[in-house]
Amino acid sequence: METARSRGAAEVGQVDQSLILAHLGRLTRLGLSARSRARALSAVRGLFGFLAAEGIIDQDPAGLVTAPRFGVEFSSALEAEEVDRLLAAPDPSTPLGLRNKAMLEVLYGAGLRVSELVGLSVGAVDLNTGLVRAFGKRGKERLVPLGEVARDWTGRYLTEARPRLLKGRLSEVLFVARAGRAMTRQGFWKIIKGLAREAGIRSQVSPHVLRHSFATHLLLGGADLRSVQMMLGHADIATTQLYTHHTRAGLKKIHSRHHPRP
Repeated sequence: METARSRGAAEVGQVDQSLILAHLGRLTRLGLSARSRARALSAVRGLFGFLAAEGIIDQDPAGLVTAPRFGVEFSSALEAEEVDRLLAAPDPSTPLGLRNKAMLEVLYGAGLRVSELVGLSVGAVDLNTGLVRAFGKRGKERLVPLGEVARDWTGRYLTEARPRLLKGRLSEVLFVARAGRAMTRQGFWKIIKGLAREAGIRSQVSPHVLRHSFATHLLLGGADLRSVQMMLGHADIATTQLYTHHTRAGLKKIHSRHHPRP
């Protein structure tokens, strides 16, 4: 692999899992589809499986690398200005508006999946430390930082809106619906669609688009891929690497908009 040689792996026994992931990342940047990258990984697995079986290498570095999934679609991220308009759309003077405002701020501030957002308990958000405990796919737990703005709106929701929405009921759910129950994913989907229309955003908006915007804006701001992977809860960094396609497009826009010789 060209990536291995460029990183100083002169012998086949020096190739490790990180080099194979880097190779897959390079194929992603070159624009290869998930199917093509999966075929490339299959060839790498075949090579290292044979070398391990023959005793030429001690361990197979490709055995635990997950193949890219077919048909994974990533919607375009919103521009930062569009995110600002969306987050400003709810009316925080009403209990429901304040709840919706806090939900959007947490969704974008922590990059949660919609199922993680609506499933948050009151104790999952620590406003003092600024950490959110999210339970992702297969119940895997992770801690995600939450910025000051999202923390402030969540605190306001907890003190001003949530008691009025519960009307004396008890609930462990952080973001409650009118009847005091947890909001459904479909319910929040409809809310975010309506707010996007109010904000005059013409592009497709969904909870996943806001999560995608979180990742893209972090990468555009200089965040490293591993950190973004941890915050998103991706088991395979190859999935996170797919977001770099949109960061490259974003950088091109910035260059053409601001460079004196676009």
